[in-house]
Amino acid sequence: MLDALALPFPIDSRAGAATLRRAVVDDTDAVITLLSDDPISASRGDVASVEDRPAYASALEEILADPSNDLLVVELDGAVVGTLQLTSIPGMARRGARRLLVEAVRVRSDLRSSGIGSAVMRWVSDDAAPALGAAMVQLTSDAARADAHRFYERLGYVGSHVGFKYQVPRG
Repeated sequence: MLDALALPFPIDSRAGAATLRRAVVDDTDAVITLLSDDPISASRGDVASVEDRPAYASALEEILADPSNDLLVVELDGAVVGTLQLTSIPGMARRGARRLLVEAVRVRSDLRSSGIGSAVMRWVSDDAAPALGAAMVQLTSDAARADAHRFYERLGYVGSHVGFKYQVPRG
């Protein structure tokens, strides 16, 4: 289903011309680095540990094999500098509306506020969602991410719900 997306897609930013494209297995290490380049993610265990690489690689392969999921990366000057995961979700609510879920949006810390994240999220709402027949784009953001909340609100996203999570015990 997500193969309907017109990728690669050019991204203009203050950092230069970049490209939004589907991730490939060779992007695993770059994506791990982006996830760990974030204090909130790092506090949850995304610390780019060599021991965790097989779990990340397996997850990426599973995402790429699922037609309702995609992992995208932003490439600038040959380096992966951003990432996000998209999941297309059919639904019964809202008269059978499809939702496009956005997860794990990251831009390399030295390139934040360069316009890369804004361009990617505009592509999600203006291009990806309509191409997939989604009636809405939704995302969750950790309550501690005040800067991210302002970013999403500037793009027209509305903080409309309270989310809940349950951590499943391992063992």
